[in-house]
Amino acid sequence: MIEKVIDYVYDREFRFSIFSDRIHVINYLEILFLESERISFRSSTMRVVMKGENLVLNKLLDQEILIYGKIHSIEVFYD
Repeated sequence: MIEKVIDYVYDREFRFSIFSDRIHVINYLEILFLESERISFRSSTMRVVMKGENLVLNKLLDQEILIYGKIHSIEVFYD
């Protein structure tokens, strides 16, 4: 039981969640590119490229960001 609690608290799995007005990204390693029309970041296993209009990145915590704007496409490249 305690192992499940520890895994939950110290979650290190990369993931992003798409909502109607934002994208929430957690446990990324590095932001590779940041412009109002393109944002790219990587995890230990993949690289993600988001293209759109008026993209804005808000940093929340370490390895956690919110991306706002009009998203046209999301590309995932596995390393």
